[in-house]
Parts: sequence; structure tokens; C-alpha cells
Amino acid sequence: MNEVVWIRRLALLGAVWAFLVVFLGAFTRLNDAGLGCPDWPGCYGHFVPEENPEHYSSVGAWLKAWIEMRHRYAAEFLGLLILAIAWLSFRARGREGVSPRFALALVVLVLLQGLLGMLTVTWLLKPLIVTAHLIGGLTTFALLLWLWLSLRAHARPVDGANVLVGNRLVENGGRARLLAGLALAALALQVFLGGWTSSNYAAISCPDLPKCQDQWIPEADFKDAFVLWRGLDINYTGGVLDHPARVAIHFTHRLGAVLATLLLLAAALSALRNLGRGARWAGIAVLAALALQLSLGVFMVLRAFPLPLAAGHNAGAALLVAAAVWLNRSLRPVAQFG
Repeated sequence: MNEVVWIRRLALLGAVWAFLVVFLGAFTRLNDAGLGCPDWPGCYGHFVPEENPEHYSSVGAWLKAWIEMRHRYAAEFLGLLILAIAWLSFRARGREGVSPRFALALVVLVLLQGLLGMLTVTWLLKPLIVTAHLIGGLTTFALLLWLWLSLRAHARPVDGANVLVGNRLVENGGRARLLAGLALAALALQVFLGGWTSSNYAAISCPDLPKCQDQWIPEADFKDAFVLWRGLDINYTGGVLDHPARVAIHFTHRLGAVLATLLLLAAALSALRNLGRGARWAGIAVLAALALQLSLGVFMVLRAFPLPLAAGHNAGAALLVAAAVWLNRSLRPVAQFG
């Protein structure tokens, strides 16, 4: 079996595994297990958490250590998958659809993710680092999915129907591509706001819907809410911001949701035009993922932020990113890899 087929298969496996890593990272954060192991890369000097009363104050602390290490193990396996993709890409350089530079970018990204994972622990859950780590994880997921979609498109036999669809995309897909790109950018901003909300423990600051603190425009401290760096030696477990600043973060996250929703709706509806079956299915996927994510967000607030719904909201964000990536790739001709 040739290298290109293996790259395509590993890209799909990597995308699925990256989704799992993102979910485990969210689960770790939501369980306050980010400092379950206060050292890195091991846990109290061991690569497997040990039941040692000197290290763990309770069974709960030991379980948090396992939650943290499980996330690390999954991330390490993802790194190995990406290294395998890079090695095969350099072996298959020059083959149609294969880009060693793309694979190298994935390697650099996963190394950066490892650095951010270390700093998340050693710098005591700094919101900027935690949020950057989340964005990096979703970016890795998106790039692996893009790679698989591109290689799958290249693997299809060229026939009259494919050529016709490609011509439609070139001639009539400009507006749809613009909207899809803007929607993906708005979604990236919303991911940042979501990570900032979570890492600053601001999720429960607006416990009502559609208002916040029973006001359409709540009293909030926007000046203090988005200070990106406050220095070292501050433990952010539980958050350090006052309530008005947390309200500002949560309220901004809701405003970002409105913007992202409008652009995603516009992009999906534009793709439902006569631009080919792939674009239509991608548009439908965006609409379905958007409906799921909005529903999870609403029920999460109404149910007072239970852990399963909060974890589901993070998974829903990853699914929405996947749908938006699929939409953007489906609106490009096959030859446009990047």
C-alpha cells in the first residue's frame, strides 16, 4: 500500500484522536484536575499516578491525577501519529495532494502544544496559556481534518461531474467561500471567548437566559475582564477575578455566539445553492452542529451548568469546528490543497 493511502488513513485517525484529546482536555479542566499532577511530564515523579498518601490528600485527588495523566497519554499518542504523517509525507513528496510543508506545520504545532501543556501546569493554570492550549488543540484537529478531506478529494477519479462541480465552485462559489471564511474566523474568536470564560471560571456568572443577571446589559467590568497577563506565581484554580469582570467575560461570550451564529447561518445557507452535493452536505452539517451547540448552551444555563452538559458543550464546539472546516474545504476546487 503506498504512502499517500497511509497518510490519508492516519490523517483520519489523527482527526478522530485529536477530537478525543480536546474532549479529555475539557473534561480535565471542568473537573478542576489541571493541577492533579503538579509536575510535568510525570506525576509526582512517576509516569503512572501511584496511590501514595504523601502525594494525595484523598481518593478524589488521586482520581484527578489520573484524569490529568489520561489527557497527557492521549496527547502523546496524537504526537506520534503526526510524526508518522510527517515522515510519510516527506517520503511521498511530489505526489499529488501531498504537502511536506503542511505536515511540518503539524509537527511544529504539536510541539507547541506540548510546550503549552507543560506551561499550563508549571505556570499554575494561567488563563492565557489554558486558552491558547485549547485553541491549539482545536487547530490541530482542524488541520488533520483538512488534510484528510483534501487527500480524499484527490483520490476520487476525475469525471465529467467532478469537473462540472469544480467549474461551479470557481465561477459561482466566491460569495460562499467568503462567508465560510468569515464564519470560521468568527468561530475561532468564539472558541477563544469560550476558553477565556472557562479558564476564568466565569461560566456561572450569568445564570439566566436570555438576560444576564436579569438585565439585557448587565453591570460588568470589561476593563479588568480581558487583562491577558497578570504575572507569574498566581494560582488560578477557582479564578482570581471579581464578579463584575466575570460577568463581562460571560456576556461577551454570548455576544460572540450571536455573531458566530449569524455568519455560520449565512455561510451554510449560501452553500445550499447549486454548488455541488459536497457543499450542500457540508452546509447541512454546519446547520445541524450549530443547532446542537446552541441547544447545549441554553440547557447548560437552564440546568445550572452540570458537568455532563458542560463537557458536551466543549465537544459540540469541536463538532462545529469540524463542520465549518468541511464547509470551507468543500467550497474549494480539488487542486487547491491549502
